[in-house]
Amino acid sequence: MDIESCIRKIPDYPKKGILFYDITPMLGNGEAFRRAIDAMYEQTKDLRPTKIVSAEARGFIFGAPLALRFGIGFVPIRKPGKLPHSVLSESYDLEYGSNTLCMHEDALTAGDRALVVDDVLATGGTAQAMARLASQKGAVVAGFAMLMEIDALKGREKLGDIPVRSLLHV
Repeated sequence: MDIESCIRKIPDYPKKGILFYDITPMLGNGEAFRRAIDAMYEQTKDLRPTKIVSAEARGFIFGAPLALRFGIGFVPIRKPGKLPHSVLSESYDLEYGSNTLCMHEDALTAGDRALVVDDVLATGGTAQAMARLASQKGAVVAGFAMLMEIDALKGREKLGDIPVRSLLHV
């Protein structure tokens, strides 16, 4: 099964000049979705994470099952106002705007190895913000796990020397 063939490409969404990679057909195909999670696990198991960190909403789709596969905890990163306890926050720029992410301040500790998981690595802003959030509490960012990476946007360059594992390169 070719996972990439299950991802629909939509030009000019959400605005002109952006090529959007729609993962919903892949998610609707149980075999393709399982293979993607299994492959992401195989690519990252050597990083020995103790927690998976993912941002809503599409990051949750890959982060939660990957945490289950590892048998470790899942740390949800959310938009402002969505978490009920004390939070840390990080603002960042995207390829088509800006955003702020929040994490419960007690979600990670200095002993944790955080694996940052998302669906797409584009310009690197979201991944970089999640890594900064994890680092604020002293956790080590063990690596980044992405379903796909848009190579032309060079997001990997913002992530420094931390390992980046992308299942697909587009």
